[in-house]
Amino acid sequence: MNIAFINCFAAEWMKKRRSFASWLVLIGGFFIPFITLIIFLVYPKQLLSMHVDISRNFWGLLFQHSWQSMAFMLLPMGIVLAVSLITQIEFKNNGWKQLHAAPISFKNIYFSKLAVLLVMLLQLFVLFNIGIYLSAVIPSFFNRNIPFPNYAINFGFFLKENGKYFIICLPMVALQYIISLQFKNFLIPVGTGLALVIGGLIALSWKYIYMIPSAYTALYFIRSKGNNVPVHNLLEWSLGYFLLFILLGYWLYVSKKEKG
Repeated sequence: MNIAFINCFAAEWMKKRRSFASWLVLIGGFFIPFITLIIFLVYPKQLLSMHVDISRNFWGLLFQHSWQSMAFMLLPMGIVLAVSLITQIEFKNNGWKQLHAAPISFKNIYFSKLAVLLVMLLQLFVLFNIGIYLSAVIPSFFNRNIPFPNYAINFGFFLKENGKYFIICLPMVALQYIISLQFKNFLIPVGTGLALVIGGLIALSWKYIYMIPSAYTALYFIRSKGNNVPVHNLLEWSLGYFLLFILLGYWLYVSKKEKG
């Protein structure tokens, strides 16, 4: 990693502060755990049922419970919005010409923006997992009938599952990055991305569902519950699509005559 790329990444990271994307990561990371927390406070029996038989893996059950809404809707939609917001900063501020006039290579510009998006996705995962933990701990301070979840945490399981979800998100990030770089109008990439998300959910049982990366998180969640899905090698497809999309996106960016 060269100094020019590090400087470019730092500059892109500072620019994201002007965008709502940073708040979107914070809100998106804690939204589902917050809703879960409210449900556990209002309906404590739902949380108590997880405490009844600790052999059922308390933290694993809570993890699966929290990922259901996240995998199907919130995460894909959040990726669409966050990637579009970050990528559109230059269009919004008419900054492309100024950026391209600087002594920075197209490669550093393209990949530093992509790196910022991936780090933000990682932030979302960290916040989400913190939120999952807090959603089980906080109710025990307000309701004496709810025991403190002093169970051993299988960190290997959490790292493995989060890692798989992260890899499965990569093609969504890269594809939305391509779309967002091609259009000045913010509504076009957002509308296209959301259409792909909704289309993926509608077509979950389609045998060619591997063609719609926005459905991968939902497919992986379904498979993690022990159900069969049309695509079994999701990680391989995700990495393949990610590599294809970032190379295609870079070629489209470099070859585009009017870059902003």
